[in-house]
Amino acid sequence: MRFVLFYHSLISDWNHGNAHFLRGIVRELSKRGHDVRVYEPEDGWSLASLKADHGERTLGEFAAAFPDLTPRFHRPDDDLDELVRNADAVIVHEWNDPTLIARLGELKSREAPFRLFFHDTHHRAAGAPEEIKRFDLSGYDGVLAYGRVIRDLYVKNGWTKLAWTWHEAADTSHFFPRRADAKDGDLVWVGNWGDDERTAEMHEFLIEPVARLGLRAKVHGVRYPDEGRQALKDAGIEYGGWLANHRVPETFAKYRVTVHVPRRPYVKVLPGIPTIRVFEALACGVPLISAPWNDAESLFTPGRDYLVARNGAEMQNQLRRVLDDPVLASSLAEHGLATIRKRHTCAHRVDELLAILEELDQPTRSRRAAG
Repeated sequence: MRFVLFYHSLISDWNHGNAHFLRGIVRELSKRGHDVRVYEPEDGWSLASLKADHGERTLGEFAAAFPDLTPRFHRPDDDLDELVRNADAVIVHEWNDPTLIARLGELKSREAPFRLFFHDTHHRAAGAPEEIKRFDLSGYDGVLAYGRVIRDLYVKNGWTKLAWTWHEAADTSHFFPRRADAKDGDLVWVGNWGDDERTAEMHEFLIEPVARLGLRAKVHGVRYPDEGRQALKDAGIEYGGWLANHRVPETFAKYRVTVHVPRRPYVKVLPGIPTIRVFEALACGVPLISAPWNDAESLFTPGRDYLVARNGAEMQNQLRRVLDDPVLASSLAEHGLATIRKRHTCAHRVDELLAILEELDQPTRSRRAAG
């Protein structure tokens, strides 16, 4: 089959956590012999920010890390008929311009032969529905939503007739346990500051427990304000800045534990959506301790795949347990890794995508607005 994918960026993961999953889907489809073409805007904000911070060398690093990924740039005035020629399926990631999204829907409405999906990987449908209303999805076959609650919102609000749950997952061809000659420290955290969506949580579940335990810790991410960097410094935490996503596995291997600090929207209004960071940590075999989030879709087994800390005091206690008990740490790492390999790889998600396409190609079969 020929897949044409319109992504915000395949090259850049600067403040663009979806890049891991998007890259993994392309690689898995290609590995199975499908023809995959990826287009991203030449002026996308993630790539522009990455170049501004780190220069053009990052393009070479991407090419070296992912020689099998060759996205193409597109412009607003490009002939879309030509870009999607002979496509069997077209997937449009939500971080695209509304005009592009509408133009592709118009092509489909003119009885274009391909299947057309809108791919939502953000919490705007719940927290900023007015932004979703800007998108004309009338010509789309349906929505691929990265959680059941998002899927249900699209159907309930009449933004689409058909929607499927399509969770993110780990690209286990790249995210797998690595060996390190020596540990650089006790704890590492990879994530962006998150504006004001988790400032208090960062202090309660990361900065303060590390400071109280006197751990050797390092944090990677972007968009850290001056006060955030100062708080890390005061707690004795090293700030490492942006870390290319493909370097995350080797970084995890140099530390003994990591934590998950979800943004507030994921806790309050998006039950069942863990974000990519959980998949990454478990796939790399690093013990994980998470601040509270509701695993409403039973993706994991809390207590066996990872530990949960309901507050800062519990986070401090759980960190001490893992760091003091090698058997517990090993058990968490092994169980979490097994769960990823059994249920949450990009190969699993490609299976789900192909099943959706098969479902749509069987008009006599009862179609479901569920995933």
